[in-house]
Amino acid sequence: MTKFKKTYIEITNVCNLSCDFCPKTKRQAEFMKLSTFEHILRQIKGYSEHIYFHVLGEPLLHPELEDFLKLSLDYGYIVNITSNGTLIDKAKTVLLKSPALRQINFSLHSFDANPVNNPMESYLNNIISFTKEAREETDMIVALRLWNLEESLLNGHDDTEPQREKNRNILEKLEEAFNLDFKIEEKLLPERGIKLAPKVFLNQASRFNWPNTLNEDTTKKGFCYGLRDQIAILVDGTVVPCCLDGEGVINLGNIKESTFSKIVEGPRAKSIYEGFSRREVVEELCRKCDYRKRFSL
Repeated sequence: MTKFKKTYIEITNVCNLSCDFCPKTKRQAEFMKLSTFEHILRQIKGYSEHIYFHVLGEPLLHPELEDFLKLSLDYGYIVNITSNGTLIDKAKTVLLKSPALRQINFSLHSFDANPVNNPMESYLNNIISFTKEAREETDMIVALRLWNLEESLLNGHDDTEPQREKNRNILEKLEEAFNLDFKIEEKLLPERGIKLAPKVFLNQASRFNWPNTLNEDTTKKGFCYGLRDQIAILVDGTVVPCCLDGEGVINLGNIKESTFSKIVEGPRAKSIYEGFSRREVVEELCRKCDYRKRFSL
């Protein structure tokens, strides 16, 4: 039986922000029903222990988030959540009392990409406050992400200095909050994370273009961990190879209509898996995925 380190479950494709780096879905706005979620948990049993509330959408928006977490615990799953963090003050009570929740990732770059009424300082204060409570009351890991650098900045050029300056303000706030005796900017390397405190990490990385069939092909040669380490299930039950197929272009089947085992052992899934084993990219969308280049071997 194939084992996946990560099974992404998109409990909603609705988001309260509109980030320029995140594709706008053409799918119907939807919140997953609890009954559908339970069906998924039953179907993927034995295939994965870690589930991730993420693909598109903001999971903290889901009105039944507490029930989703309880059900995950009942079925023995470990939950990881990726959030833009804007709703953390409202959701923190539910999150802090959930033993199923192992890790929450905050995309700090989301706030900066949107015109909002609340200032950045208030936004960061809420996330920092939650992080400190999580450290004191739970074993939860908190990962802070700044995935907004341009390739030119990573290569040592200064034409994106305004973005670096914005990030620097965030870093200084984190230095103060966690009483650091070093400058984060001096130790933080692109694509690498550092520990700010026990169970608290910060990662800085470059922006990437989401795969799109309108993009130019990168190469027909390459490798990816899709269907090897990870798989994703969209809010309508569509199963796709990875968390970057937000439109369900590579539709492997629908978990509402077929069993998960038949889907992952089907001809299209096998073709993708065997192709990457040969370092060949068989799907058009995968050939047009910028993120996949990080895994080229």
